[in-house]
Amino acid sequence: MEVNETNQAPEALALAALGWTLEETARADRLLALTGLTPDQLRSRLGEPSLLSEVLRFLEAHEPDLLACADALGVTPARLVEARRTLEQ
Repeated sequence: MEVNETNQAPEALALAALGWTLEETARADRLLALTGLTPDQLRSRLGEPSLLSEVLRFLEAHEPDLLACADALGVTPARLVEARRTLEQ
C-alpha cells in the first residue's frame, strides 16, 4: 500500500502506518502490549492525533519496523518521524 509522499497529511500517513502495523499479528500484539491499548480503545480513538502519534512512536522505537513500514508505504522514514512530530504539536 504505497502512499504519495508529497502532500500526504500526517493523519493519513499515520493511519496507513497503523494499517501496516496491524497486518502482522505479532507486530499488532506488540503494539497493544507496549502501548497498553486494547483493540476497543484503538478502534474508538482512530481519529485522535495522540493515538496516531503513539503508533508512529511505536514504529520509531524499533528501527527495522520503521524502515519496513516506510518502504511499504513508499515514504522515507524521516517522513514518518516528521508526521509524528506534527501530530504531537
